[in-house]
Amino acid sequence: MILLTVGTQLPFDRFVKLVDEWACKNPEVEILAQIASGTYTPKHMEYVDYLDEKRYAEVFEKAEVILAHAGMGSVISSLIASKPVIVYPRKASLGEHRNEHQLATCQKLSYLKGCYIAYEPEALFTTLDELSSLEGGSINPYANDDLLATIDNFIAG
Repeated sequence: MILLTVGTQLPFDRFVKLVDEWACKNPEVEILAQIASGTYTPKHMEYVDYLDEKRYAEVFEKAEVILAHAGMGSVISSLIASKPVIVYPRKASLGEHRNEHQLATCQKLSYLKGCYIAYEPEALFTTLDELSSLEGGSINPYANDDLLATIDNFIAG
Protein backbone atom coordinates (compact mmCIF):
# COMPACT_ATOMS: atom_id res chain seq x y z
CA MET A 1 0.00 0.00 0.00
CA ILE A 2 1.19 3.51 -0.85
CA LEU A 3 0.37 6.69 1.04
CA LEU A 4 0.55 9.90 -0.99
CA THR A 5 0.57 12.97 1.22
CA VAL A 6 0.75 16.58 0.10
CA GLY A 7 0.63 17.96 3.64
CA THR A 8 -2.06 20.14 5.12
CA GLN A 9 -1.05 23.65 4.11
CA LEU A 10 -1.22 23.70 0.32
CA PRO A 11 -2.71 21.59 -2.46
CA PHE A 12 -0.32 19.94 -4.92
CA ASP A 13 -2.50 19.02 -7.89
CA ARG A 14 0.42 18.40 -10.27
CA PHE A 15 1.78 15.66 -8.00
CA VAL A 16 -1.64 14.11 -7.32
CA LYS A 17 -2.46 14.07 -11.04
CA LEU A 18 0.83 12.36 -11.91
CA VAL A 19 0.35 9.66 -9.29
CA ASP A 20 -3.24 9.19 -10.46
CA GLU A 21 -1.95 8.74 -14.02
CA TRP A 22 0.47 6.07 -12.79
CA ALA A 23 -2.32 4.44 -10.73
CA CYS A 24 -4.41 4.11 -13.89
CA LYS A 25 -1.70 1.91 -15.40
CA ASN A 26 -1.11 0.01 -12.14
CA PRO A 27 -4.58 -0.77 -10.74
CA GLU A 28 -3.24 -3.63 -8.62
CA VAL A 29 -1.38 -1.14 -6.38
CA GLU A 30 -3.43 0.22 -3.49
CA ILE A 31 -2.92 3.96 -3.03
CA LEU A 32 -4.49 6.39 -0.59
CA ALA A 33 -3.92 10.04 -1.47
CA GLN A 34 -4.28 12.86 1.04
CA ILE A 35 -4.82 15.79 -1.34
CA ALA A 36 -5.58 18.79 0.95
CA SER A 37 -7.66 21.49 -0.75
CA GLY A 38 -6.66 20.52 -4.27
CA THR A 39 -8.95 21.01 -7.23
CA TYR A 40 -7.89 17.86 -9.10
CA THR A 41 -10.07 14.86 -8.28
CA PRO A 42 -8.24 11.51 -8.57
CA LYS A 43 -10.00 8.92 -10.72
CA HIS A 44 -7.81 5.86 -10.20
CA MET A 45 -6.94 5.89 -6.50
CA GLU A 46 -8.71 6.39 -3.20
CA TYR A 47 -8.35 9.90 -1.80
CA VAL A 48 -9.29 12.14 1.10
CA ASP A 49 -8.79 15.85 1.61
CA TYR A 50 -7.34 15.45 5.09
CA LEU A 51 -6.68 12.68 7.60
CA ASP A 52 -7.04 13.24 11.32
CA GLU A 53 -4.03 12.32 13.44
CA LYS A 54 -5.30 8.87 14.39
CA ARG A 55 -6.28 7.86 10.84
CA TYR A 56 -3.01 9.26 9.45
CA ALA A 57 -1.04 7.14 11.92
CA GLU A 58 -3.03 4.03 10.93
CA VAL A 59 -2.53 4.59 7.20
CA PHE A 60 1.13 5.53 7.64
CA GLU A 61 1.75 2.33 9.61
CA LYS A 62 0.09 0.21 6.92
CA ALA A 63 1.90 1.92 4.01
CA GLU A 64 4.94 0.25 2.52
CA VAL A 65 6.00 3.37 0.61
CA ILE A 66 5.35 7.06 1.26
CA LEU A 67 4.99 9.63 -1.54
CA ALA A 68 5.46 13.18 -0.29
CA HIS A 69 6.21 16.75 -1.20
CA ALA A 70 9.47 17.96 0.32
CA GLY A 71 7.86 18.58 3.70
CA MET A 72 10.20 17.60 6.49
CA GLY A 73 7.49 16.02 8.67
CA SER A 74 6.61 13.38 6.09
CA VAL A 75 10.21 12.74 5.10
CA ILE A 76 11.59 12.47 8.63
CA SER A 77 8.68 10.28 9.78
CA SER A 78 9.28 7.94 6.84
CA LEU A 79 13.00 7.62 7.50
CA ILE A 80 12.54 7.07 11.24
CA ALA A 81 10.04 4.29 10.40
CA SER A 82 12.46 2.85 7.80
CA LYS A 83 9.92 3.30 5.01
CA PRO A 84 11.08 4.31 1.54
CA VAL A 85 9.92 7.83 0.73
CA ILE A 86 9.63 9.20 -2.79
CA VAL A 87 9.86 12.98 -2.67
CA TYR A 88 8.46 15.19 -5.42
CA PRO A 89 9.14 18.87 -4.65
CA ARG A 90 6.78 21.75 -5.18
CA LYS A 91 8.13 24.43 -7.52
CA ALA A 92 7.65 28.13 -6.91
CA SER A 93 8.27 28.68 -10.63
CA LEU A 94 4.97 26.82 -11.21
CA GLY A 95 3.13 28.75 -8.48
CA GLU A 96 3.17 25.82 -6.03
CA HIS A 97 5.07 27.61 -3.25
CA ARG A 98 6.51 30.99 -2.30
CA ASN A 99 10.14 30.13 -3.11
CA GLU A 100 12.27 27.21 -4.30
CA HIS A 101 13.22 25.91 -0.85
CA GLN A 102 11.78 22.46 -1.62
CA LEU A 103 14.29 22.06 -4.47
CA ALA A 104 17.12 22.97 -2.10
CA THR A 105 15.74 20.58 0.51
CA CYS A 106 15.70 17.77 -2.03
CA GLN A 107 19.33 18.36 -2.91
CA LYS A 108 20.25 17.71 0.74
CA LEU A 109 17.84 14.77 1.11
CA SER A 110 19.19 13.02 -1.98
CA TYR A 111 22.13 11.71 0.05
CA LEU A 112 19.95 9.85 2.54
CA LYS A 113 19.38 6.13 2.12
CA GLY A 114 15.70 5.41 1.65
CA CYS A 115 14.93 8.86 0.26
CA TYR A 116 14.23 8.87 -3.48
CA ILE A 117 14.01 12.26 -5.17
CA ALA A 118 12.08 12.82 -8.39
CA TYR A 119 12.28 16.31 -9.87
CA GLU A 120 10.44 15.53 -13.10
CA PRO A 121 7.46 13.33 -14.04
CA GLU A 122 9.62 10.78 -15.87
CA ALA A 123 11.79 10.24 -12.79
CA LEU A 124 8.69 9.87 -10.63
CA PHE A 125 7.22 7.24 -12.96
CA THR A 126 10.53 5.36 -13.15
CA THR A 127 10.85 5.28 -9.36
CA LEU A 128 7.23 4.15 -8.97
CA ASP A 129 7.85 1.39 -11.51
CA GLU A 130 10.68 0.15 -9.27
CA LEU A 131 8.63 -0.03 -6.05
CA SER A 132 9.66 -3.57 -5.24
CA SER A 133 13.35 -2.63 -5.18
CA LEU A 134 13.05 0.46 -2.95
CA GLU A 135 14.65 0.23 0.46
CA GLY A 136 13.78 2.18 3.56
CA GLY A 137 16.32 4.38 5.25
CA SER A 138 16.96 4.88 8.89
CA ILE A 139 17.70 7.97 10.88
CA ASN A 140 18.01 8.39 14.61
CA PRO A 141 15.05 10.28 16.05
CA TYR A 142 17.27 11.76 18.78
CA ALA A 143 19.82 14.55 18.66
CA ASN A 144 23.49 13.66 18.23
CA ASP A 145 25.44 13.49 21.53
CA ASP A 146 28.06 15.94 20.22
CA LEU A 147 25.35 18.45 19.35
CA LEU A 148 23.79 18.13 22.80
CA ALA A 149 27.18 18.61 24.49
CA THR A 150 27.84 21.71 22.37
CA ILE A 151 24.48 23.19 23.36
CA ASP A 152 25.07 22.36 27.04
CA ASN A 153 28.50 24.03 26.89
CA PHE A 154 27.02 27.09 25.18
CA ILE A 155 24.29 27.43 27.82
CA ALA A 156 26.75 26.88 30.68
CA GLY A 157 28.71 29.66 29.10
